[in-house]
Amino acid sequence: MKRILPTLLMLAILGCHGPELGQKELPMVRQPPKPPEKRDVPVDEALKSDAKQEIAKAMAGHDPVLKAHAIEASQQVLPDENQNDIWAAMKDTDPLVRFAAVMAVGQLKIADAKPELLEKVDDPDGSVRVAAVYALHRLGDFRYSHDLERYAQDLDAQVRGNAAFVLGLLGDPSALNILSSMQRDKNAAVRMQVAESMWRLGSTAGRDTLIVLTSSRFPDDQMAAMMSLGAPGDPSIRQSIRANLTSDYLEVALVAARVMGQLGTEKGYNQEGYGVAITGVKSPDPRRRALAALAFGSIGRLDAQPYLAKLIKDDNPEVRIAAATAELQIVRQAEK
Repeated sequence: MKRILPTLLMLAILGCHGPELGQKELPMVRQPPKPPEKRDVPVDEALKSDAKQEIAKAMAGHDPVLKAHAIEASQQVLPDENQNDIWAAMKDTDPLVRFAAVMAVGQLKIADAKPELLEKVDDPDGSVRVAAVYALHRLGDFRYSHDLERYAQDLDAQVRGNAAFVLGLLGDPSALNILSSMQRDKNAAVRMQVAESMWRLGSTAGRDTLIVLTSSRFPDDQMAAMMSLGAPGDPSIRQSIRANLTSDYLEVALVAARVMGQLGTEKGYNQEGYGVAITGVKSPDPRRRALAALAFGSIGRLDAQPYLAKLIKDDNPEVRIAAATAELQIVRQAEK
């Protein structure tokens, strides 16, 4: 993990003394690809329809990962249209799908689903039980909320991480007491989630941990840290994200583009990463194409629709669901 040294100490290490600095040619600051001028275009109704169909197809399919992505997408971009499908997914045989569905029911506050939520408090899967506690809390039933403290100490790292996740989502600053004790968790992914939730609850300690990780020597850490930093939507961390728009790792730059779009600007959107997303669309790597689609969705430019129209017909289903989510996200922003 890199340390940021004071400027004068860094100059001493490099053998650059103050009087000589003016004689040296400073390196040019790298810039991300310049985005094209924004064009005013209408919503592509055919693409919008294709996006809805792609999400519906994934929701009805048998791949649990795609199904979970479709549930999350529905919650975000079709909150009023797919509630019955989300509700039904709470009974899925796969715990990943049940977890996604129960979390979505909580996010959407589907009150009629409460009887099923009460059943999920005793689900065989620990993460699903955590989600049920979260959803019931969101519906005003706090009887099980204190169980989150027990789940935060579960032997399963995934359960501990999800407990930390929902503690951040519930927005109660008193949860910082539990989260602070989790900062020393032996699992790195849990510690990352703890930092995000602390930041969601206003802790600068959580923010600072994540900022350090945006400069980690591990690209996956950088990407996860940026997504966690952007979660609360606080524009004060924009500069920490912007630096990664020029990363040597395209995946890192694409995540930075997505988070910059989420943070927005005073004008309502941030297009600094738009050129990075265009680069990602052309990649032979499906992971990069999916990340490019999600970046377009966060940036919110309707003139990105031709790129998404291509991606929604991609051979890779993860790319298609990402493009569908992005299209509907852009449309929701345009129709506000």
